[in-house]
Amino acid sequence: MSLKHLGLAALLSLAAFPAAAQTQTVRIGATPGPHAQILEAVKPIAAQKGLDLKIIEFSDYVVPNAALASGELEANSFQHQPYLDNQKADRGYKIETVAFTVNFPIGVYSKKHKAFDAIPSGATIAIPNDPTNGGRALLLLQDKGLLKLKDGVGFKPTVIDITENAKKLKFVEIDAAQAPRVLDDVDAAVINTNYATQAGLDPVKDALTRENPKGPYVNIIAVRAEDKDKPWVKALVESYHTPEVKKFVEEKFKGAVLTSW
Repeated sequence: MSLKHLGLAALLSLAAFPAAAQTQTVRIGATPGPHAQILEAVKPIAAQKGLDLKIIEFSDYVVPNAALASGELEANSFQHQPYLDNQKADRGYKIETVAFTVNFPIGVYSKKHKAFDAIPSGATIAIPNDPTNGGRALLLLQDKGLLKLKDGVGFKPTVIDITENAKKLKFVEIDAAQAPRVLDDVDAAVINTNYATQAGLDPVKDALTRENPKGPYVNIIAVRAEDKDKPWVKALVESYHTPEVKKFVEEKFKGAVLTSW
């Protein structure tokens, strides 16, 4: 066979294979710590599906949705649904949830009582004083049977919304970050996971009770509404929802962070 024929044969054999899929860059916003660390574990899996994840860290909760809505990001992974719903209502963002990720269950801690059922009548319980975390604390206490809140109260109930308090519990509202520091002075405190771990508490061993991992405060991946059905979104979600990522979360965070898929 002549060189000319060899060249033609080579071209024909190449034509039999489809062109390599182009890598798509996906800029995804996250807060420092677990959200960003988990995305680092997702990154090599996503690369196998043709996605180049660019993880961009934000130190606050407001900018990642603004950046997503304005097109500076393709996705973000840092917030739970009640927070996103609140932002959409306040700012008119056209942003949609495409996947559940992980939960940082808020918990009840005590230095005076060894079990949740041992919290006595008339006990003093510290809860966060901001609407989101304070409401979350009261919803947890309702879920565990310590009190009842009025119907239709949503995700931001306050102590004014308590309709039944059989144990006549007293509530002290404090800054969420200060909750671990008041444990010596109260019967129990409802403490966010990040503040509990910073204070040396183990959310798995030390909490008397915690939220259900599949409750309303599960964190999410969000994208612009116009993008939610695009193939790269499906590939991103599939990359996150893998056994490898679940194993990473379990080994890295040892139960302080729970997977929700």
